[in-house]
Amino acid sequence: MSSFTSLNFLEVTNEAGAAPRPPSSTPFSEDSEKEVEASSGKEVEPVDSLNLIDLQQKEERTTLIEEQLSETLEKESDQVSEKSSDFIVFRKCKFAENSLPSQEKNIFKDDGVSEYVEKPSSGSLETDNVKSTNNGKASLESREGGTSYTRKEKCQDSVGNEESYTSQEENESTEKPEEKLKKTVRVHSNENISDNTSVAHTSLKSCASVGTGFEKNFELNSILSAIRSNGFLEGRAENGAMVEEAWETIQKSYVYYKGKPVGTLAAMDPTAEALNYNQVFVRDFVPSGLACLMRSASAGGDPVIVKNFLLKTLHLQGWEKRIDNFTLGEGVMPASFKVLYDSHRQKETLAADFGGSAIGRVAPVDSGFWWIILLRSYTKCTQDYTLSEMPEVQRGMKLILNLCLSDGFDTFPTLLCAAGCSMIDRRMGIYGYPIEIQALFYFALRCSRQMLKPERDGKELIERINNRITALSYHIQKYYWLDFTQLNNIYRYKTEEYSHTAVNKFNVIPESIPDWVFDFMPLRGGYLIGNVSPARMDFRWFLVGNCIAILSSLVTPAQATAIMDLIEERWEDLIGEMPLKIVYPALEGHDWRTVTGFDPKNTRWSYHNGGTWPALIWLLTAACIKTGRPQIAKRAIELTEQRLSKNGWPEYYDGKSGRYVGKQTRKYQTWSISGYLVAKLMIENPANLPIISLEEEKRISKPKLTRSISF
Repeated sequence: MSSFTSLNFLEVTNEAGAAPRPPSSTPFSEDSEKEVEASSGKEVEPVDSLNLIDLQQKEERTTLIEEQLSETLEKESDQVSEKSSDFIVFRKCKFAENSLPSQEKNIFKDDGVSEYVEKPSSGSLETDNVKSTNNGKASLESREGGTSYTRKEKCQDSVGNEESYTSQEENESTEKPEEKLKKTVRVHSNENISDNTSVAHTSLKSCASVGTGFEKNFELNSILSAIRSNGFLEGRAENGAMVEEAWETIQKSYVYYKGKPVGTLAAMDPTAEALNYNQVFVRDFVPSGLACLMRSASAGGDPVIVKNFLLKTLHLQGWEKRIDNFTLGEGVMPASFKVLYDSHRQKETLAADFGGSAIGRVAPVDSGFWWIILLRSYTKCTQDYTLSEMPEVQRGMKLILNLCLSDGFDTFPTLLCAAGCSMIDRRMGIYGYPIEIQALFYFALRCSRQMLKPERDGKELIERINNRITALSYHIQKYYWLDFTQLNNIYRYKTEEYSHTAVNKFNVIPESIPDWVFDFMPLRGGYLIGNVSPARMDFRWFLVGNCIAILSSLVTPAQATAIMDLIEERWEDLIGEMPLKIVYPALEGHDWRTVTGFDPKNTRWSYHNGGTWPALIWLLTAACIKTGRPQIAKRAIELTEQRLSKNGWPEYYDGKSGRYVGKQTRKYQTWSISGYLVAKLMIENPANLPIISLEEEKRISKPKLTRSISF
């Protein structure tokens, strides 16, 4: 995985220097003149009102200092303006108390916020106050009588490398006590705004949008004015309000059963009929659960709701599942459930839907996979292994896996599915072996292998998982992969080939390749196509399948990079004005009539038929971070922040570029809100990525792939 190198960090430090302080709102007084002269290292003489020559010299020095200060601030303002659009993230840091005097060590509070306050003493300079949070870092220095006290910081970056940051004044404790501190701001990037940078009288506090922001009493008003002129801080403040609104809405969507939170409602639109949006959907809750896991406990994180959700859905799995006169498999997980109140029994009850109430009456294949993936995320985040090791949980995983690993007539390692068995729960031509299900299947297999205990039949099941993982990864990487070179090969396929030497193994007719794919496929990039089965290849782009393939390492690192290349090359098609296209392109005309059956909800560029789903932003963000391309995620998040909250958090947008709010969309859609929160939490702290990502499987034999320009 590529290093996460595009982070810039804002550091506020103090350094000794001879430059004067920025001008205040009041004119220079006699005392301030003395301070300026002292900061320049010159001896201060008492003011003699009769000595006109001395007064004139002081006035000339003051004028010169003001001119130099004005020129310096103007230059720094221009440089800050050029850097104001940089991608800035504040890393978690921890102060080392050993670097402070003993009387200054007792300053850390239980809530993770530290505050340093030094009592002023005679002959000392003005006290520096610094506040630091878990999400930010600040350097703290104070000078008293020429003695320098320095707090050393040690930060861990997004890829686990530790870097030590120490003030340049560590070895300068012998400097003259008369020297005054000058104030500037440093932005760590490929280049520095100022070589000699330090700030006194700085206060930092937590900010909801990025993690650390400036307090209002920041003294460098002139520099901040230059930054505000570019809208940087206002944008952060606005995004902070958006994040706060999102968390408040998520908490309002909590569903309680017997006094415990067990999930979140699908939507809370007061202007629309509830239908089944007043239920807790398994796949919809995944981003909500991830947001609760990634948010720190001090900030209101709630892993308990995730644990309750996992146990409650596991309990529902044990119910008898009947549709008409047919009983479903024992391991099927519900698509959704809701809490009802029985007025006769005076107690709450649960009602689950296993597909019998769905539009297509199809059991949800993806629910069990999402349940296993979320269970692994909970274990990874909380380090609570007792949940996954519970006998009931072990049995639940085995029931799900036995449904998928049972013997049949299949000649492929992929999982055969009916239409409407996943997020696209309506007729959209995804029957057969859709990439979304195959990627989730692979992800769940690898997560299960980490959590299953090799007891009783567990060892045999783990062996079956290993065999399936090897076969499935080879099949997907070889037969689902499409780039410019492979497209050209398929275009030249011969048909009616027999024996094991056949190149066209699925007997795909080259004339069945749609015209749009020739224009869509760039020279640089590639992707996993939607479906592969005998004499059929679905060349459409499906976002969920490709992103899950990256996170689960179903694709090779080279293929993952090529997928990101494709997104960049086809930004207007796949992202547009609002992220993200669930599928590209849309079915139109004759194809729409025959494939969807005249579905009025899945008209072209709407809903599942090429609609735009902001709820999927967290999947793209995670994939971007894993492939070392956070700038793609940042750009997509910025597009989301422009309209999503203002439009009332809709479920989906319509139009080829995602410009219009969906014609039948629900407002205040919970996973639109939680998807945005997870994206923000990961882009601000990439250390959250392992919660929802797996490293490459080393034991799998890689297929010999034809290399393309994108590799």
